[in-house]
Amino acid sequence: MNDWVDAEGHVERAHQAFEAGRWADAESALREALAIDPERAEWHFNLALTLEAAGRYEDAVRALADCHTLQPDDAQIAIMAGINLLRTNQAREAIGWFERAERLDAHNAASFVNRVEAYQRLGDHEQAEVMFYMAQQCDPKNPDAYVFLADSLLARGMHEKAVWCLREAATLDPGLPGIHARLADAYAATGRLERARQLFLRELRNDPGDIATLLDLGCLLVRMNRLPEAGEKFRRVLELETDNPDAHFYLADLAERQGLIDSARDQFAVVLRLNQKHAPARRRLAGLLLERRGEGDGEAARELLMQELEDFNQNAGAFDADALESLGRTLLTASMTGEARRVLGRLADLHPNDAPSQHLLSVSLFELGEREAGMDVCRRVLKIDAKYVPALHNMAVACMLEGQWSKARYWVHQALLVDPDDGALRRLRLKLRLHALAEVSTWLMGPVRLLWPGRPRRTA
Repeated sequence: MNDWVDAEGHVERAHQAFEAGRWADAESALREALAIDPERAEWHFNLALTLEAAGRYEDAVRALADCHTLQPDDAQIAIMAGINLLRTNQAREAIGWFERAERLDAHNAASFVNRVEAYQRLGDHEQAEVMFYMAQQCDPKNPDAYVFLADSLLARGMHEKAVWCLREAATLDPGLPGIHARLADAYAATGRLERARQLFLRELRNDPGDIATLLDLGCLLVRMNRLPEAGEKFRRVLELETDNPDAHFYLADLAERQGLIDSARDQFAVVLRLNQKHAPARRRLAGLLLERRGEGDGEAARELLMQELEDFNQNAGAFDADALESLGRTLLTASMTGEARRVLGRLADLHPNDAPSQHLLSVSLFELGEREAGMDVCRRVLKIDAKYVPALHNMAVACMLEGQWSKARYWVHQALLVDPDDGALRRLRLKLRLHALAEVSTWLMGPVRLLWPGRPRRTA
């Protein structure tokens, strides 16, 4: 009897602590109660709610699993476990819990709605759509189903359909948190930037201190070339949260766009003091240090790039195409060509039909002295895009280095047909003409020194 009274007292103190937002005290009291009577499913459930409120989602899943063991017929417990697994990016494990919830209650729309999000995260967009239509059969007016399907559509580049879904969600629940900001993102993806700006402002009228929306609006204003207004939004974030690394990063980017290079370097350094693993800041700062090339700048840049390479070696899959291109280009600038070859090889594998990605790989091969392999990749580029001028230029340079002057003239001619005003191509044409004169001079008067064709061309 005394144990039962003690346990109930612990639970009452846990409720009071939970209401006051004292998660640690609430957890401690609930664990003491469960130590006395571990067979109470509702106490495990309350512990899960407390851990969820404290942001400890994996611990919440364990508490929900214990609760499910004691109360296996409750679909809501399985749904909550799945939702918390989604919060820890364990989408496949979450699907298992949602399927369990469906078996317990086939008419509960939540088991289908949340699987729309889970399959979207896994990139299985076809199955995400199947779950959406199954959710519709249970609850045709569920706004979350439309929001999650919109995420799937955006991931596939189907922006107009995503806009329609988000507008439906907003119609069904105008107070849905963040709905206007999400709709703004979708409009921005379709190029309707002014409409997106208005929607972001509408979201901020509802919640003026929403940091994510302020940052998104600032980035949109940068796209609209309204740089002073963008800076105002980023500084507003720092008023609310002085150590926000993203706001400092965007201010650094803004400074670089405005030609304030010293300020940009300082801001990127601030970002790295706040978050040493902020990869974009590391790459950007390394690039700026390589441009300045002051005393110690090269060594500092190499150190930053080595940190990036360590992350790349540990988890190359975490680097998207933009990150790989940025890192690869910066490594080329730092003359870390072997490392650039590995990074750009990964980029080329991810995008085998993208001419610029393949071209950067060819540049790294040329700069490593692997001329034949570089020419093979150049030919691959030209199969993708026969008018890709940088590849035509580099084929001409490679042929000149190989002594294949007629082929070099062919490639230069092809490139000039595409861009007759390109300065680099016109200089190559002049060198080829001078070489032709040199050949005549050799025949008439003896050997003369031939001209060096130049370095491989990296960009258009």
